[in-house]
Amino acid sequence: MKLGLALSGGGIRGIAHAGALKAFEDNGISFDVIGGTSAGALIASLYAVGYSPSYIFEAFKIYSKEIVGLNSGYVFSRIFGKENKVSGLKTGLSLEKVYNKLALRKGVSKVGEVSGRILLMTAVDVKNAKEYIFTNSVPNVENTDKYITDISIGKAVRASSSFPAIFCPCEFKGHSFYDGGILDNVPVQEVRKQGANKVIAINFKADDVDSSSNIMDLGMRTLDIMGNKISEDSLATSDFVLTIETDKTGLFDIEKLDSCYKYGYNAVIKNFEKIKQVLEIK
Repeated sequence: MKLGLALSGGGIRGIAHAGALKAFEDNGISFDVIGGTSAGALIASLYAVGYSPSYIFEAFKIYSKEIVGLNSGYVFSRIFGKENKVSGLKTGLSLEKVYNKLALRKGVSKVGEVSGRILLMTAVDVKNAKEYIFTNSVPNVENTDKYITDISIGKAVRASSSFPAIFCPCEFKGHSFYDGGILDNVPVQEVRKQGANKVIAINFKADDVDSSSNIMDLGMRTLDIMGNKISEDSLATSDFVLTIETDKTGLFDIEKLDSCYKYGYNAVIKNFEKIKQVLEIK
């Protein structure tokens, strides 16, 4: 039986995916297909090239500032026929460089070179409003134009996690890529297309808001509601949805990496008996 895992976006909370993977490994479960969107792509890519969940956690702590892309850039827009320069957006270039470096340590440059398990990451081209999939395995489907294999690991991760209004679009061969969560925040159906018989989806609970909530709390809740709503149809096709609660962790709240990792690990352990039944594991 081929097992698949679909990881959602969620900012720095994505390190919870590594915690979940660690819990699965500790209980003898590995995945043949792993797909991710945005923060999910950050974890899925490193896991697919051969890094352990524990190392991924340590890498996030070492490269946290580069991963959240603190360097700024600009984009151009035309308003009333006049070209305007909009500055202050994060370029994501530092993220791309870090991931290319980590992938090269495993002898991998492009997504199509990944071996051992099937990897897929999603992004959206804003020019044609179309979803694209970066993968090392083009599935046997009618429309294969959206599958891209000749992109570097770093650029694919950067494209998948370039959230609008925060990051500049990621340019690649005429495409202008933004965050895959625009169209599908949890790529269950794409994981299924790769032949996975059982698919587990991992997403994040929308944090509650109260009188103590700040603007970032409200923003994160809005993003979670949107992401989960967009992915309703996709989640419905999974065999099990593991929803992780991370206690009001902000989009770039790197101080909470340790707690988020533990949230992911504990969520799997808490639900492991149910997961075993779904996966038909004795």
